[in-house]
Amino acid sequence: MKLRKYQPTDCAEIAELFYTTVHTINAKDYTKPQLDAWATGNIDRSAWDQSFLEHNTLVAEEGSTIVGFGDMDSNGYLDRLYVHKNYQGKGIASAIVNELEQQAARQGVSFFTTHASLTAKSFFEKRGYRAIRTNQVDRNGIQLTNFIMEKSNIKGM
Repeated sequence: MKLRKYQPTDCAEIAELFYTTVHTINAKDYTKPQLDAWATGNIDRSAWDQSFLEHNTLVAEEGSTIVGFGDMDSNGYLDRLYVHKNYQGKGIASAIVNELEQQAARQGVSFFTTHASLTAKSFFEKRGYRAIRTNQVDRNGIQLTNFIMEKSNIKGM
């Protein structure tokens, strides 16, 4: 597996990975209506591409297949982190987050935040993030629960 910077030509494959991952991996924690509201299959690829280009976005590849992606803004907010349904548990998410955090730290970021799904909460807790509060997100009239989580990058805290 190798990590590389996002390229606009990745967007279509990433959109498919996002949809498939949400509808399979997150199905253990969310209902079908919640999954459908979260990942409709009809994202605005232009908006996602722009967001990926504005953020530090990394893509994980196995051969020529994208197996994961993650993006962090300049303030240390980890926006998206998804790993292909067939590549779960192989350290891909950890590798992506490690690199994003290290790059952000080199830019002077000392505090990381994310909105973690029910499915991802334990992953982030193992990485030193702590849940600040439970959050309810409304997507097309459907309520989704996630957790606002944070992590200090300052040693000793």
